[in-house]
Amino acid sequence: MMIVFGVVYLAIIVLFIVGYWKIWSKAGFNGAWSLLMLVPLVNLIAFLYLAFADWPIHKRLRNPDTFN
Repeated sequence: MMIVFGVVYLAIIVLFIVGYWKIWSKAGFNGAWSLLMLVPLVNLIAFLYLAFADWPIHKRLRNPDTFN
């Protein structure tokens, strides 16, 4: 029974990491930043940074001449 709970818990963690990876990537950051969501307290700081920081994608959209 405990193995089932462990597998379900692991699947939920993987689902959240994949979701955060996509969010960080779409914001213009490296998707590996999503791994910070696994660290207690650091995940709160990373989430607040993601919410309130100026995203790189916005900087690139404001200056379309800098696209490669």
